Amino acid sequence: MTAALRWLAWARWPLAIGLLSVFAVHEGFADVLRGIRQAGITMLWLVPFHALPLLLDACGWRVLLGRLAPLPVLWWIATVRESVSRLLPAAGVGGELVGIRLAHWYVADVNRVSASVIVEVLVTVVVQYAFSALGLLLLVATTHAFAGVRLIGLALLLSSPVPIVFFILVRSGGLFQALERHAARWLGPSRRFLSKLDGARLDREIDALMQRPGLLACAFAWQLGGYMLGSLEVYWALAFFGHPVSIASALAVEALTQAVRHAAFFMPAGLGVQEAAIMVLAHMAGVDRQAGIALALVKRMREVLFGCIALAAWQVAELRRNGRNGRSRLI
Repeated sequence: MTAALRWLAWARWPLAIGLLSVFAVHEGFADVLRGIRQAGITMLWLVPFHALPLLLDACGWRVLLGRLAPLPVLWWIATVRESVSRLLPAAGVGGELVGIRLAHWYVADVNRVSASVIVEVLVTVVVQYAFSALGLLLLVATTHAFAGVRLIGLALLLSSPVPIVFFILVRSGGLFQALERHAARWLGPSRRFLSKLDGARLDREIDALMQRPGLLACAFAWQLGGYMLGSLEVYWALAFFGHPVSIASALAVEALTQAVRHAAFFMPAGLGVQEAAIMVLAHMAGVDRQAGIALALVKRMREVLFGCIALAAWQVAELRRNGRNGRSRLI
């Protein structure tokens, strides 16, 4: 069974690339190339802008962590976490594992750090569903496309067991075993920090956070604000392409694109799925085909470029830290 699951995990990549290729063929290579040329300049200013929604995410994480780490540090770690989760074949938990490791450089209590990350992920799941519901309402209000909205709503309903299963894993301690298993695979020797984890202590830390509704509400508000701020990426990109839409329409496109991507979590990086969703949702918002292609490519190229920069910064930080540790051992 394990071998079969491993095979399926890697088989997702050629399938995802195949879907992206089908998208390119279906839309026409000439139109895709024109979209790339049109998207190039826009992509450059969207890259630094994407750091702002992640700043709000970092604010929410810092609330859960009890402000034990500086905000700039958590902001940087948030960029790395997202990039690992989106660009590397990390089985969906790689970003969280790397985030725990990097935060442990600044906060000695690895149980506290791990609990904050686990609870933050729970909050994120709730935020995603709330944001998706808001997107559905706005899409109905701005387009009156009830048939398409019903289909998207059904997809969200079918994916609703995912957060329930995750919550059960957290409450049963199953997530602790999952962390250990994936750490051995993705972090190698760097996973030694997880040996400091105490399962019982981790459960107590999680319980302590879950029993503070005000704290959870604050983290929820920061994260939801980050998602809403991220929708300006759609608003400004379409305005740049000469197809301006209302902020409500841009928020609906962003929210439901995120919803479709998370519903298709088995596809790495949402390749093909995200592009198709953007095309359909942009069309429902009154955007023509060419601008829809350009928007899909802008979002993908921004994700890759931003992610590569964040991953490179992470590797530089690892090399510098390893160099300092090596010198201290020599001394």
